[in-house]
Amino acid sequence: MAASYSVGVGDGAMMQKRVKLDFEIDFTNGGGIQGQDFRLDIASDDISDRDLAEAIVADLRLLMVAEAHILKKEIIAEPHKRPADAGYVDLSHTIHDGLVTYRGLPAPVICDYLSREESRTHYAPGTEFQIGKIEMISNTGTYVDCPFHRYAEGKDLSEVDLQRFADLPGIVIRADYREGLAVTAEPFKNRVLTDWAVLIHTGWAAHWGTEAYFGEHPFLTEDAAAYLRDSHVGLVGIDSMNIDDTRGGARPVHSILLGAEILVVEHLCNLQNVPDQGFRFSAVPPKFKAVGTFPVRAFARLG
Repeated sequence: MAASYSVGVGDGAMMQKRVKLDFEIDFTNGGGIQGQDFRLDIASDDISDRDLAEAIVADLRLLMVAEAHILKKEIIAEPHKRPADAGYVDLSHTIHDGLVTYRGLPAPVICDYLSREESRTHYAPGTEFQIGKIEMISNTGTYVDCPFHRYAEGKDLSEVDLQRFADLPGIVIRADYREGLAVTAEPFKNRVLTDWAVLIHTGWAAHWGTEAYFGEHPFLTEDAAAYLRDSHVGLVGIDSMNIDDTRGGARPVHSILLGAEILVVEHLCNLQNVPDQGFRFSAVPPKFKAVGTFPVRAFARLG
């Protein structure tokens, strides 16, 4: 496998040196991976092969590593691709009373079950609480789909392991909707994607809250879904109304990905504020039984 991306080594806002390298990693249970022309931010003018190997293994969160070999190393002067400071980017839309996420589906009703004023009759003077009431379909706001959403025998939200939702290594694929709505397999090729959260940034989130959002929108093609399945990705997200082409009743992308137990997150936003790589992605729903879709607080952890 070959890929090129940036991970951080060291800290500080003025770092402008990077290392370009090739490597091989062997695993104790057999097999291995290779990388060509990887680039890593570094804090000084040089870095040892041992430190490089440790940085790659740590950032990719590899287990059962037998040996890591640095095959080629070149220090280059190049601006860093990764933010100097760790932080979080919220990738979720705000859910409010009356929000329409998908035309034809009901908006949530958000109100008081117990108002602060009423609560004063139940508690000591100066003490008050609010208890909210939410009536909402599960496809509201930014939400995650698990296999039960598509398949009756598939895992529901309570059955999917927690680590499938949280702290996944992330990659953003840029596919501007103005250059075409269909996202094919091509931009995903020649990348290391196993167990990664693959997020497609189309720019469609700019239409959120307008009628344009519900029109013809960006989507993945069937061949893209098949390629991602065969690449054993962990999760696929998109900043569009639906990951499938909704012109017609077929939903091949949902069928392929959820059939392979690959989670889907739709209606993302703010992906323009996330680097192409070098972040961790989380989108954790409540632990509901017999539910296949639910809103999440999706976010990227940088650094």
